[in-house]
Amino acid sequence: MNTEIHTVVAVVGPGAIGTTVAAALHEVGRTPLLCGRTARDRLTLQEGDRFITIPGPVQTNPKQIARTADLVFLAVKATQVEAAEEWLSVLAGPETVVCVLQNGVEQLDKVAPHYGQIVPAVVWFPAQAQSDGSVRLRGDMRLSLPDLSASRVVAEALEGTRCYVELAENFSSLAWRKLLQNAVAGLMALTHRRSGMFGRSDIAKLTLAYLQECLAVARAEGVELGDEVPQEILDKFQAAPADMGTSILTDREAGRPLEWDIRNGVISRRGRVHGVPTPISDILVPLLAGASDGPG
Repeated sequence: MNTEIHTVVAVVGPGAIGTTVAAALHEVGRTPLLCGRTARDRLTLQEGDRFITIPGPVQTNPKQIARTADLVFLAVKATQVEAAEEWLSVLAGPETVVCVLQNGVEQLDKVAPHYGQIVPAVVWFPAQAQSDGSVRLRGDMRLSLPDLSASRVVAEALEGTRCYVELAENFSSLAWRKLLQNAVAGLMALTHRRSGMFGRSDIAKLTLAYLQECLAVARAEGVELGDEVPQEILDKFQAAPADMGTSILTDREAGRPLEWDIRNGVISRRGRVHGVPTPISDILVPLLAGASDGPG
């Protein structure tokens, strides 16, 4: 496949993650089609003192799309998949590869019945939306994908960019490890605090207990993760800049629906299936759901 000339790439959902991927492609001359809810003339990524401008416009009307894409990066939140279906219906044909840049371990369940060849991804880079609409990248870009033929289309499209792509035989383990990290970030949404809070001894103790609970559920699912993983994840939060946020905290601050079910609710749900007690999840999940949905 000649990714320089023939591959048509689209990014649906040019938020923090979508903008970062679009910038990586634009830097090497593979500017993607941008599709979203908000019309913009351009997108901006900030990395340190450097700014990368991705030319638009951001398309907002799926009916104006004339052809399918070879590769679609679906970068909307899990709470926005239904709203993105109109985009997928015009962009994704039977041969289209749809790379799902979403949190959780259930991407195939949510997207696969509908469009193209679905490739779930684990996103490892920290990108934060800023109040002016730009996105700030605060680390190296890396994606983990399952070692499938469709994943190679994604790897080829990103070849030579700043985004490192790993085709992993142990993808399920990586996805669950990232899920544990995302689950802990729910504590930030509940407290309205950033990574610095993990320096507190009481929060660190709660975090480790919660991670042990999540680890037990992951292992019941047949996932191989070592005993050291909870401490490693806590260490990562403690080593992060004290002002480092997370997407679920950003959504809470903006009053948007939270991805509580795919990040935290899944632990309770899968725990019940396997008979694994999840007492911490049974407290956190209703609080996150109440912060996101329903009356109040």
